[in-house]
Amino acid sequence: MFSLLPDSRRAFTSLTEREILSLAVAAEEEDGRIYSEFATRLAVSYPGSAALFEGMAAEEDEHRRRLLDLYVERFGSHLVPIRREHVKGFMARKPIWLMKTLNLATVRQQVWEMEEGAYRFYMEAAKQVTDAGIRKLLGDLAAQERKHADAADRIDATALGAEGREVEKTEQQRQLVLTYVQPGLAGLMDGSVSTLAPVFAAAFATGDTHQTFLVGLAAAIGAGISMGFTEAASDDGKLTGRGSPIKRGLSAGIMTAIGGLGHALPYMIHDFTMATSVAIVVVLVELWAIAFIQNRYMQTPFWRAVMQVVLGGSLVFAAGIIIGNA
Repeated sequence: MFSLLPDSRRAFTSLTEREILSLAVAAEEEDGRIYSEFATRLAVSYPGSAALFEGMAAEEDEHRRRLLDLYVERFGSHLVPIRREHVKGFMARKPIWLMKTLNLATVRQQVWEMEEGAYRFYMEAAKQVTDAGIRKLLGDLAAQERKHADAADRIDATALGAEGREVEKTEQQRQLVLTYVQPGLAGLMDGSVSTLAPVFAAAFATGDTHQTFLVGLAAAIGAGISMGFTEAASDDGKLTGRGSPIKRGLSAGIMTAIGGLGHALPYMIHDFTMATSVAIVVVLVELWAIAFIQNRYMQTPFWRAVMQVVLGGSLVFAAGIIIGNA
């Protein structure tokens, strides 16, 4: 949904060379810590992957050192306290390294996104700086990060075996997840839950199936437009590699509208009791489906997803009924 709060983040194109180098140092430090945590968490069950992550953490630390040496040479010892969350175009990462149990498929996707994002960051930064020494270092680091991206395909290749390698996600499939699946799932969840209250408030306030359907249709389309524009405006994909903002916006918007229409369509039935009964069944199916989707694609523990989505959606649903009967 649209936010009324101003976006206080800096545009990437407004950053100075000093700020770009400071941001790169902070990013390498964060990525190195993440890889170290992956290595620690996977050491017992997947020693091959753990060793790979230890090596990647060491390489990230070497990148940090090279960036820091150049920064001190050019600008002195005081770094600008800037991080990725302070700059437009960067997306907050889901902290999967804090999960009790790490899913290898999730780790592979995370590694690919991190390395793809790092590569794009260095490429865009190199275009922006004018200092030859800084541009050379950023270009060299971009090339190295590009080579790291295939590490996602090497994670536990031996443990997966031939069959596992056949179903391994390709770069194209990973891009599909970033551009279509993630925005679409977010839209489906938002549309399904956010339109519950207005639809059922209208239903119980009017007792008219036609009027309720119109309210549900308006709510679903309005939510879809809002969510679509919000997703498209969130970043242009240049730094994150998430793909075209238009494609992501369409994916999020269409799925938001579909999520809202699910419990509005039953009100095309003229009998109010039957329409409401069908709509309630649809709502229950939607909420449980969302819990499953969060568990399957976003690695949220199933019962936590049930508590978050089903309980939260039920409260929104109940609020609509109470308001409609007021």
